[in-house]
Amino acid sequence: MTSRPSISFAKFAAPKKGSVFVFAADDGGLGEAAKACDPAGALARAFPVADFSGKFASSAEVLAPEGTPVDRLVAVGAGKVSSLDDYAWLKLGGAVAASLRKATEVAVILDLPELQPDGRQAASLAAGILLRSYSFDKYKTRKDKEDAQSDTKSGKPARVTIHCADPAAAKKAFAGEEAVVDGVLLARDLVNEPANALGPVEFAERVKALEQLGVEVEILAEKEMKKLGMGSLLGVAQGSPRGARLAVMRWNGGKAKDAPLAFIGKGVTFDTGGNSMKPASGMEDMKGDMGGAAAVTGLMRALAARKAKANVVGVIGLVENAVDGHAQRPGDIVTSMSGQTIEVLNTDAEGRLVLADALWYANDRFKPKFMINLATLTGAVMVALGQHYAGLFSNNDELAGRLFGAGQTSQERLWRMPLGPEYDKLIDSKNADMKNIGGRYGGAIIAAQFLQRFVKDTPWAHLDIAGTAMGAPSSEINQSWGSGFGVRLLDRLVRDHYEG
Repeated sequence: MTSRPSISFAKFAAPKKGSVFVFAADDGGLGEAAKACDPAGALARAFPVADFSGKFASSAEVLAPEGTPVDRLVAVGAGKVSSLDDYAWLKLGGAVAASLRKATEVAVILDLPELQPDGRQAASLAAGILLRSYSFDKYKTRKDKEDAQSDTKSGKPARVTIHCADPAAAKKAFAGEEAVVDGVLLARDLVNEPANALGPVEFAERVKALEQLGVEVEILAEKEMKKLGMGSLLGVAQGSPRGARLAVMRWNGGKAKDAPLAFIGKGVTFDTGGNSMKPASGMEDMKGDMGGAAAVTGLMRALAARKAKANVVGVIGLVENAVDGHAQRPGDIVTSMSGQTIEVLNTDAEGRLVLADALWYANDRFKPKFMINLATLTGAVMVALGQHYAGLFSNNDELAGRLFGAGQTSQERLWRMPLGPEYDKLIDSKNADMKNIGGRYGGAIIAAQFLQRFVKDTPWAHLDIAGTAMGAPSSEINQSWGSGFGVRLLDRLVRDHYEG
């Protein structure tokens, strides 16, 4: 929500003012364009004192370097030049952003010994700067006053010029990267918003804004969902005065005859646990229980903004799981859109109830090539994987393999978990077709088995992002509580395998 830096690209030139960033290889070596920014060799003399050797993402700086008109000269370690891929440049952009401080005029010299320059390096660098620069300060009323009194010229965002070998190629590549960045930042905004400001209705209004990019948006209210038989989703919402919504987004960038790709998100805008209430400690974090819906919304924005050549559908179920006299009780039996009945033994296992109807709706209406759902679904997946990997469950090896590969490339990493009949029988119920919880063990797997009962034979994957979408460890490209996890991952999947 902070003012984002502006990014431009230019041919190599010696900057005349502001802060200048150059890159150093793992032996401290600088490229010729970088050396030209420091004719007196102030940086080279500073390296031994700063114990700087060009280690990846390390830095050394000289203030008001002699023989130059600039305010500050910063060297950022690039490590081994031959190992730099797109994600490494993304992280180097984050390292630059972390050192911007109060600079308003910034030049970044993209030059290294033995570097084979192309537009993607500069584009990834720029994307990393934008991702790292994000912070959610919308509700900080005192910040504007502080900025107005600071030397940042009333908080004006930094103007960053990336000097590179081919500015035109960099600008072209960055157009696609910026679209993805904007999708990630939208997802972060949604997850970070407090629940009193972002309920199901308000979330649906944010989705409607995607129509400006050419996304077709349809919002179903409770009346329409009741007519469709979505008793599973609506049961979760019945304890809240804030009405449920189902948001349907369509991007038609492929051939008319092509079946769409379908992405489905859990959008519980706040989760008290219902009558199976959560403990008070940490309940405030349940404003982020719509991280799956946020990721799907951010993905749809990214695909539309970069005009992806694919037909894509996004479906998100938006509810608030609250407690009042009308709230669902443990032991209630609901009928899903599929006609299958569910015994609700724990009202805090609500995300799977929302997804059950959203998955069935997406499959039944759109007949997609595949379905991928994202959900902050279980604490159990964090017990298994911590917060650096999301859980991947799938009924299709090809889809699972492609997702895993996209995770390795984007570094939004996944780890495949098992499914099987031994787990499936644990959700059989003596009173209904199934129950919404199993036993004490394998909670993330049991949740996935539950979802699989609503996908038929369609290739499907479930991503449990409970550990990665909110409160995840900070990184070179993210310092926000809401990470936007899933947007870059799924954009990479679509780019690599499904665009015509």
